[in-house]
Order: sequence, then structure tokens, then C-alpha cells
Amino acid sequence: MALSDVDRNLLERCLTRQPHAWEDFVDRFTGLVVHVINHSAQSRSIRIVREDFEDLAGEVFLTVLRDDFAILRRFRGQSSLATYLTVVARRVVVRELLARKQATSLAASHPVAQTETEARIQDREEVDRLLEDLEPGEAHIVRLFHLDGLSYHEISQSTGINENSIGPLLARAREKMRRAGEAVG
Repeated sequence: MALSDVDRNLLERCLTRQPHAWEDFVDRFTGLVVHVINHSAQSRSIRIVREDFEDLAGEVFLTVLRDDFAILRRFRGQSSLATYLTVVARRVVVRELLARKQATSLAASHPVAQTETEARIQDREEVDRLLEDLEPGEAHIVRLFHLDGLSYHEISQSTGINENSIGPLLARAREKMRRAGEAVG
């Protein structure tokens, strides 16, 4: 199936950064991304919760955004945009699921010799230190999600940020925090 006029138009709008193009893109393909996440997790017998869905979807959309839409710029229109995005999403989701599964296996095989309370305090101190490297708006969203436990919907209601933008924003903030943590460690 070739590229439809609707998708060609949407692609062009995204690549030229027209107003609301990204929101339209996310609205159009969120269902497809969720389906890929579901299918990928089920086929690998990996159980995921709502937050995992949101994180994985955010990671897929962040991958599309990365490097000025490099993924979309490489699309040649030899298939439908949905088919192309399915392949992209599957690669991102499988990579993330396998990394999470491996991290869980490593954590289970190497128990830490400290109390849960000590670990939580150290984690909180580390998170507070890493949050200082973020822009105030990003840090606020990270606090709401990771420290206050609010859902994407609740964060959207509280901040006025589009709910579909929360996941990508969190993914970018986590990446900044990860880089800052690696620079220190």
C-alpha cells in the first residue's frame, strides 16, 4: 500500500513544523503504537502495566522526534506511513522491553545489602540532584509523575500540557537526567 494523501500531508506538515502537526501525528498513530506495544509484550510473555505503556509510547514518539524527525525524513513512501511506523515502533519497543527484562533479571540475581528505606532515601537524594539539571518545567513534570505518582491525565489537568505530550517530555527529561548521572558517575 502506497502513501496516502492524508499521510503525505501530515508528514509534510510535521517536517515543516507547522502548528499542531505533531499533535495530529500523535493522535493519528497512538493507537498503532499501543497495538505494537501490546503485541510485542504479549509475544515475548512480558507483563506490562499502564505506566509501561505510557513510557514505551513516549519512547517511540521521542524516537520519531529525535534529530529533527530523522526517522520521518528517511521514509521513502514505498509503503504506508502506518507500516513504516509499525516497524520503527516494534524496534524501539522490543529494544526497551528486552533492556527492562535484562535489568530486572540482573537486579534479581544481585540483591542489594541495604534496607529499602536507605535505598529510597539515596534514590530521592539522587533524583533531587539530577532534577537540578533540568529546566523548571521539566523538573516539575518529573516530580509530579515519579515522586507524586500522578498519572499523565492528572499531570495534564494540573499543568495544562497536552496529555499526549507528557510521555515524550518525561522521556526527554529522563534522558537528560541519565546523561547527567553518567557524567557524574
